[in-house]
Amino acid sequence: MTDRGASNTTDASVAMSAIAAAIRDAPRDPPGLYVVATPIGNLADIGLRALRILARADLIACEDTRVTRKLMERYGLKTRLLSYHEHNEAARRPDLIARLQAGETIALVTDAGTPLVSDPGFRLVAAASEAGLPVYPVPGPSALLAGLVASGLPAERFWFEGFLPAKSGARRTRIAELHGIEGTLVLYESPHRIAATLADLADGLGPRQAVLARELTKRFETVTRGSLSDLATDLAANGPPKGEIVLVIGPPEAETPDVETGDLDERLATLVAEHGVKRAAAQLAAETGLKRKQLYQRALELDRSKPRDDGEAP
Repeated sequence: MTDRGASNTTDASVAMSAIAAAIRDAPRDPPGLYVVATPIGNLADIGLRALRILARADLIACEDTRVTRKLMERYGLKTRLLSYHEHNEAARRPDLIARLQAGETIALVTDAGTPLVSDPGFRLVAAASEAGLPVYPVPGPSALLAGLVASGLPAERFWFEGFLPAKSGARRTRIAELHGIEGTLVLYESPHRIAATLADLADGLGPRQAVLARELTKRFETVTRGSLSDLATDLAANGPPKGEIVLVIGPPEAETPDVETGDLDERLATLVAEHGVKRAAAQLAAETGLKRKQLYQRALELDRSKPRDDGEAP
């Protein structure tokens, strides 16, 4: 029988050896500001390059030193930590820029995921860019992308909204503005507001499919699917969930315009005679909301089937 504890210890030792080798053998990174993505829950999701930057940096600017210290201790890193968050960023930013101008390497991290996404770090990046200092992204975990790819909803076009307004009136106004976006919506929400937010979304967006992803990559990760109204009803009955939430909402259903086929063909034939097949399809698509590709195919069929003079090529 295998000792699971011994196996885990061995796996951790092998991983740490690989990390140490990656840090030791890699060429020196140039100085500058490194925007480093860190795990959103599972500490094993950290990348080797991220660990190398965190190990070699002169300073790590982090949202909460207590949170980042757990990651550092997990991988035996000793780099100095400095708190940098919305309440002290204005005071800390000039010093960080001065350090970068002096040739230091600074890593910018958030408590979880990719910095600057629902995070105040963008002002430091903007200040560094304005000062002509190099900024390097170190990609990695992202709660919004993790929620999106786990949702099973269309991902080729999406809108990240972050957090909706806390007050119901402002929230409903913003939801009305989101109604016309022709793509999947991705939002963050807190557990104590998610039930009210879902109710407002169900009222404002209608019967769209949605996914509520909770505690992604953590031990109690759950992904719940259903319509917005079903999810709202479930939360109202069972109480708010615990943990961090990503809400993914499917795009609106395409509406089929109410156009009679005969009228459509007549209008299409007129436009083809005036402008040719390609322009006719584009113009009628703009007029009706129908898909241009389908109208183009129909225009070709009508053009081929129309009577022609003797000797005229079809």
